[in-house]
Amino acid sequence: MLTIALHTLRARWSTFLGTFVALSLGVALLAVMGLILASSLDAPERQPERFALAPVVVQGRNTLSVPTSTGAHVSRETRQLAHPHAVSEAAVATLKKLGTVIPDRSFPVHAEGGPGQLVGHPWSTAAFAPYEITGGRAPRTADEVVVTGDWTRPGNRLRTDHGTVRVVGTLRSRGFETAVFYTDARAAQLSPRSTQLVVEAAARDVREALEGESVHVLTGSARRLADPDPDRDREALTAMNALFGTAGGVTAFVSVFVVASTFAFAVAQRRREFGLLRTAGATPGQIRRTVCAEALLVGVLASATGCALGSYGAPHLAARVVDAGLAPGWFTLGDATWPYHLAFWTGLLVELLGVVAASWRAGRTGAVQALREASVDARAMTRGRLLSGAGLLLTAAVTLALALVTDPGELLHRKTYVSRPMLLITAIALLAPVLVRPLTRLLAWLPAQLPGAGGMLVRENAAAGVRRTAAVAAPVLVTVALTGSLLGATATLNAAQVAEARARTTADFVVVPAGSDRLGESTGTAPAEGAGFDARTLRRLRTVPGATVSASSSSAVFVLEDGVALIRSEARAAEAAPLAATAHLPLAAGTVSDLDDGSIIVNEEWQRHTVGQTVDVWLGDGTRKSLRIAAVMTTGTGDNGVYLTPANAPGAQVDRVDVTLAAGADPAVVAGALREAGGHVLTRDQWLRATHPGTDRTTWYGFVLVLGIALLYTGISLANTMVMATSDRVRDLAVLRLAGATRRQVLRLVGAEALTVVAVGAVLGLLAAGLNLAGMRGALGLLSVRSSVRMPWPELAVVGGACAVLAVTFSVLPAAWAMRRGAVAPVGTGE
Repeated sequence: MLTIALHTLRARWSTFLGTFVALSLGVALLAVMGLILASSLDAPERQPERFALAPVVVQGRNTLSVPTSTGAHVSRETRQLAHPHAVSEAAVATLKKLGTVIPDRSFPVHAEGGPGQLVGHPWSTAAFAPYEITGGRAPRTADEVVVTGDWTRPGNRLRTDHGTVRVVGTLRSRGFETAVFYTDARAAQLSPRSTQLVVEAAARDVREALEGESVHVLTGSARRLADPDPDRDREALTAMNALFGTAGGVTAFVSVFVVASTFAFAVAQRRREFGLLRTAGATPGQIRRTVCAEALLVGVLASATGCALGSYGAPHLAARVVDAGLAPGWFTLGDATWPYHLAFWTGLLVELLGVVAASWRAGRTGAVQALREASVDARAMTRGRLLSGAGLLLTAAVTLALALVTDPGELLHRKTYVSRPMLLITAIALLAPVLVRPLTRLLAWLPAQLPGAGGMLVRENAAAGVRRTAAVAAPVLVTVALTGSLLGATATLNAAQVAEARARTTADFVVVPAGSDRLGESTGTAPAEGAGFDARTLRRLRTVPGATVSASSSSAVFVLEDGVALIRSEARAAEAAPLAATAHLPLAAGTVSDLDDGSIIVNEEWQRHTVGQTVDVWLGDGTRKSLRIAAVMTTGTGDNGVYLTPANAPGAQVDRVDVTLAAGADPAVVAGALREAGGHVLTRDQWLRATHPGTDRTTWYGFVLVLGIALLYTGISLANTMVMATSDRVRDLAVLRLAGATRRQVLRLVGAEALTVVAVGAVLGLLAAGLNLAGMRGALGLLSVRSSVRMPWPELAVVGGACAVLAVTFSVLPAAWAMRRGAVAPVGTGE
């Protein structure tokens, strides 16, 4: 059998070329992704940045630690507080006896014409990075600053949200921030509250002096925890791992798809060959082993080639993810070898999984098939394929129904709407032979009614060759379905969130701090120090005539569910009456007016969500408190959060002011008065546009990678299948020539058939995408979100056009090459 397999590979190399290329690329991608994942697991710990030379850094309490229990096991869960505590005055006084104490402060700065994300610090902390002066001198007065980088020069004047200042010096940038250094006194005025400080003393003395205090003493590499966003490396690597893990899963899925469809079509083409082998005495088992041996040989060669390609491509991809900001700047590839083993053996497994069904079908070929001349597929759907497709379709329907009944919000999670389409795609692809013939006749009905025989021939050829049509349509189905499902899911979710925000925001104007880069609501972190309105500006905003003003701040609450999970919920703190006048919360029970200092508004995701019940929570500063549930909001897309009064958000700064016009008030006059009071004034529509949710960069890159892989495999599969199908129809094309068709007419017929088959695959892909998005729409409806399904038609048009171009190109070119010998010679050509 091995000898026969080798001879078959040599004689039918074009049949296996597409499989070889597809599997090689799949193994290469798996190797690349495995190498990157392995390198991220062995990533070094980030070293301190702002405080690299600081002897000791002391932080106020900034975490909440709560005991949890699972059975007899007791542990503690820790979360970052939304509002860290300052180091107490008593502790500062004690530390001053040990050495110099330098308070650290961080606050946002907005400079006209300057870079975004500027951050202000006191000058005394610059030495701990350390920053090196490249020009000028240190600041001495309140209107003098020193900046990092080369975006301005000493002597220039900057208009900032904290007043006009003069640049007196520049520092060499260290890459992790763009800083503006003020005098210590001016920094204290701009940001009075300091949550961490540097102590120039021995660490042991500091710890002994602060024993019993609720503070963190940081030394060595732990000083990185005093840097802004110290977990950004871990979060970036986690996101990158999710991205490449998803891409690896899609690669394996599409590889099996391509290999299975290619081998299934190849077996169908070779039925007379297998019939001759059966006539010569070959047993079904020998036929199956021959097909598996062919697949094994291709798999070994393709997997080895893929590993070699992966070793070449991995360093380039690692550099690209660093350049794109998806990985930390220090990220490089390690020397792990297990990704090569994993990719190689996965490639072999994929090849064998793809050929199992085809080999079984080959073994069932009877000797009479050697005498068969008809090319019509009489029985394209086997019982096993029908049962498998129906079973997967039923599984998809049952799991969707269970999710809608038990937890509809699960369908809105990225891991769900990325993985669920694969189940439905596989089911429809398995059932494709049943759907292809009626769908082909439907799509080609109108062309068949046109004068001439071309439309009728297109319809009958595509409908007769069900296996060929299904094999070509399969990769188009995968690409269209993935494009519609993934991009449609994110577009639908974004539209739902926009609809929620529009329904919730009834204010005529929204005012945010001047120069604020954070226009949206809190999405996970509290505002930076100094990011809110000062008391004077708030007083002026509240006294604007003709306006109802609701000042709110970002905060968080923590709740322990079932004693095992400490859950953080984002919160907004506002007074009840102004909140009711400027917002329309999606309430399922209760009223906003019942909110007071002893109560809370929660949403239906909470374990306890009955009006009047009492719930134990920890506030944003870690204070534990029992609050009565005043009202309950619907779950929505998950952004409804909770609402508190300002008394239950200690340490939170007002970062948003909603304004509703009184009856008869002039909007232009009120807007002008709000601008004079201070802050950046946005109309309701401007606010909604500015806070319009979008797909984050990591998710966007992930979708581009996934869809790029799918389109690449589609191209390979279309090229391979079209070349195989056209070479199998050489005599058919020659007969058309002998019947009087010109060469151009035959090529047009071949191209039209290719377009028809692509249309069949696109329709099946749209069916899969539509069913997936219908499930998401049902989940949104159950979560009380009124929003329509968004199908990404422009992207689908691009994908469909690319598939059409590939199909026509790789069907017309082989046909033109086959007809170069004239019309008579191919008729007598043997297989």
